[in-house]
Amino acid sequence: MPKAYWIVHVSVHDPEHYPEYLAVAIPVFEKFGANFIVRGGAYEVMEGTERERNFVIEFKDRATATACYQSPEYQRAVAIRNKYSDADLIIIDGPA
Repeated sequence: MPKAYWIVHVSVHDPEHYPEYLAVAIPVFEKFGANFIVRGGAYEVMEGTERERNFVIEFKDRATATACYQSPEYQRAVAIRNKYSDADLIIIDGPA
């Protein structure tokens, strides 16, 4: 099975409280074996809408990537994140 990835773009509108999301999300990422391939860094928008935080997170397969996102623990993190930011997130398979 190919690896799968979350591609995430985030705009934080309350940076003071955003760490509340991280405190809940990081243990979930650890539980599901997430590996951050891209975490921030310099970027250049060539097309589309800019969000200032960009991530690529690797999982062993799509089932694991989906299970992480749908887990009750991560959904609690999403509820917190949504109070302090706007995000776009997709799950995509890597090359076979």
